[in-house]
Amino acid sequence: MSKHQGLKRARGFRSLTLLLAASVALALAGAACSAAAAAHHGSTVLRATLKNGLRVIVVRNTLAPTVTTMVNYRVGAIETPPGFPGMAHAQEHMMFRGSPGLSAAQLNEISAAMGGYFDADTQQTVTQYFFNVPAADLDLALHIEAIRMRGVDDTQASWDKERGAIEQEVARDYSNPSFHFYLRLVAAMFRGTPLANIGLGTRPSFNRTTAAMLRRFWHEWYAPNDAVMIIVGDVNPPAVVREVKRLFAGIPAKKLPARPAMHLQPVQAETLKFTSDQPYGSAYLAYRMPGTASPDYAAAEVLADVLASQRGALYGLVPAGKALYATFEMAPLPQASMGLAFAAYPRGGNGTQLLAEMQGILAADVRHGVSPSLVAAAKRDELLSSELNKNSVMGLASAWSQAVAVEGRRSPQDDVRAIQRVTVAQVNRVAREYLLPAHSIQALLVPQPSGKPVSHATFGGAESFTPKRVKPVPLPKWASAALFHLRVPRQTTRPVVTTLANGLRLIVQPEKVSDTVSVYGHIRHNADLETLQGQDGVGDVLSDLFSYGTTTLNRLAFQRALDQIGANEAAGTDFSLQVLAPQFDRGLRLLADNELHPALPAQAFTISRGQEVGLAAGRLQSPGYLASRAMRLALFPPHDPTLRQTTPKTLQGLTLADVKAYQQRVFRPDLTTIVVIGAITPAAAEAAVRQDFGGWRNHGPKPPTVLPAVPPNRPGNSHVPDASRVQDRVTLAETVGLSRFNPQYYAVQLGNYVLGGGLFASRLYRDLRENSGLVYYVASSFDAGRRRATYTVNFGCDPPNVSKARTIVQRDLEQMRQQPVPQFHLTEAKAVLLRQIPLSESSVDGIAEGWLSRADLGLPLNEPYIAARAYLRLSAAQVQAAFRKWIQPQRLVQVVQGPAPR
Repeated sequence: MSKHQGLKRARGFRSLTLLLAASVALALAGAACSAAAAAHHGSTVLRATLKNGLRVIVVRNTLAPTVTTMVNYRVGAIETPPGFPGMAHAQEHMMFRGSPGLSAAQLNEISAAMGGYFDADTQQTVTQYFFNVPAADLDLALHIEAIRMRGVDDTQASWDKERGAIEQEVARDYSNPSFHFYLRLVAAMFRGTPLANIGLGTRPSFNRTTAAMLRRFWHEWYAPNDAVMIIVGDVNPPAVVREVKRLFAGIPAKKLPARPAMHLQPVQAETLKFTSDQPYGSAYLAYRMPGTASPDYAAAEVLADVLASQRGALYGLVPAGKALYATFEMAPLPQASMGLAFAAYPRGGNGTQLLAEMQGILAADVRHGVSPSLVAAAKRDELLSSELNKNSVMGLASAWSQAVAVEGRRSPQDDVRAIQRVTVAQVNRVAREYLLPAHSIQALLVPQPSGKPVSHATFGGAESFTPKRVKPVPLPKWASAALFHLRVPRQTTRPVVTTLANGLRLIVQPEKVSDTVSVYGHIRHNADLETLQGQDGVGDVLSDLFSYGTTTLNRLAFQRALDQIGANEAAGTDFSLQVLAPQFDRGLRLLADNELHPALPAQAFTISRGQEVGLAAGRLQSPGYLASRAMRLALFPPHDPTLRQTTPKTLQGLTLADVKAYQQRVFRPDLTTIVVIGAITPAAAEAAVRQDFGGWRNHGPKPPTVLPAVPPNRPGNSHVPDASRVQDRVTLAETVGLSRFNPQYYAVQLGNYVLGGGLFASRLYRDLRENSGLVYYVASSFDAGRRRATYTVNFGCDPPNVSKARTIVQRDLEQMRQQPVPQFHLTEAKAVLLRQIPLSESSVDGIAEGWLSRADLGLPLNEPYIAARAYLRLSAAQVQAAFRKWIQPQRLVQVVQGPAPR
């Protein structure tokens, strides 16, 4: 994939964030290793530089028995030859098409069987390859990376196949209006320099690209002396370094080509305007900011945090009713960063006026200077963020890769220390020098309505795609023995569970990987069942109002209290707290005050209701919503609760009393689960939760929260026009007549992993991407609740290929019903499912989300380990029987969003 952009969710809105990367710095002489002190919470950092120049950092993190490897090559979009902007991206794809000693099929089988997250991304200044796998499989991941560093096949036949997939990726991104904005923005911000190329590439350039050109690019740039390897996880660092030396030391260094020259010119003021398929409009102000190599970068980071503060004037547009959301973000590169002020507005709103308001706010900040208290808050926030990185094995690996391989630092702590040294005067100077209206770019993304969904009686196409009989792939000796030795993983979490007198369930897990405590809460609810008739949208308005403080602290005072302890907090039916351990008690009191005693001020209610009215009007016309609704209308019977709609009319009829009544009806301790994970004892966590949540009371009988069972759906076919897309987004789905508690649930889920869960080695991936190049992505899912379930397949492809791709999906589903799964495919799917258990617990977020999800469904907390034993017992005949009984390909509903399929 090309990591040319990221869209980060913030209170339901998408704010554009560039995920860019650059240079490398890890200077150590010879092959000597130095062990950094196990200074923080028992972690150990070991560094080494091999004689061939490969730089290695191993960081021990014992959160879970998993490991992440990230190989960072210092080559990206800026090194691509003229006329071939996607060369680095294409070579990234071809690294998965085989190397001498490891065929593409073998790579797919090994990577899939490890069960983890593995992929790559191409940025402007770096290309990254990463594995997140069980710690026992580290040697397999290292073998793969050593083989790929030593050589790559890059055959013309392989490129001819992969070209179709990468062109589908290009079509997908060009189907995103935010991408067009991003493309133009980067081109304007870095005009005349290699940084203006984001690296995705174009179809015409890929059509001109040959395998010989790709091989030459690999030979020039893929070298150990141009790479940094980061390894993070529950490993023995000295042993890992020895294994890296054994596998990588023999790879010769190369003489690298000269880097392209970089001569940044002043940004020319420009105004950009685009249409969007989002239900709201977006306004942006973009500025060139200091790069990560600049001594002003730390001050710029603090400035960005200050401007984004909910106590700042930019966010103040929201409570003033002038914007739906507002923030400021910075996207870093070594040579220069990009600062983005962002605000969302409802369909029909005046985006030009909003831009003028944003300009005035930033000009006032420059003129009057920033608040010293906000600077102090930004520093505390950076300290918390640094600690929170340790709560995820993969997140910590990403932080080290960014710091060392991209920003040229020795460790992530270098940036944290630099931020702590920043003064208010430095922040104000950076604001004056960089927030210059004469060198800013303005942009508006204006929402446009979709055409109405069109139903079709039949699916076009009668193509015949006879499946090839797939034989087992012989694996190298270093992989075959380790991969398919199946066993139930060892459970490493030991949750302590308590139920308070009011029915609240508390789950505590002590962890020592960071000096933080994280709290996650969930109230079991279902707005479709709990909302009174005619009040649809009342839950959305209530959710907005939690940001306005409590009955004792108004909005600004509440946010100031959070800033004083450097805490992240959110309230609602899903609530959370992230805080440094010494501040846990104070943080939990603030969370409980917000959750149990929200202010719900009348003026804020009027503003929030108006904002939701504008959002609803846009949502009802947006292609994404219309596609989702078309699917629900086809799957579920008339008057099903999920068919309720929030409209401007239902919102306009709401009163503040309606909101308060909904809160009292839905927010109950006997439907609530709280998870506490971090540097705390179970006794201390229980005492604090009892003190702050123990007085919470239930009112009236429990409301209904479980959707009723539904009958089998009829087949259907709908097309939702979306003028912004060049690629079709296709969803195939059907209802399934079993529940999460049906004994055959595990058989269907195991079969689903044969079809789509193994990713690169799954049937759908192999048939739709690897062999035919019809799609860039394809995914299948089997989602079962207490009384209903659905089976879904999603893919994206060009309009002429929709019928072909659908035919292959139906064929593969029917094959699951008619033939037993070959034993090697069944074993591989089991291996994936078993290995995903520890991987799902390789972050504090993942642990908490798993427990809350199981609590919501009424499952035991250790259900994954119960499932593991069930998967081990299942046979191919049982999987076939379950698919024959429950999955009916002829009942699939198809919804296409985009151009009319042909």
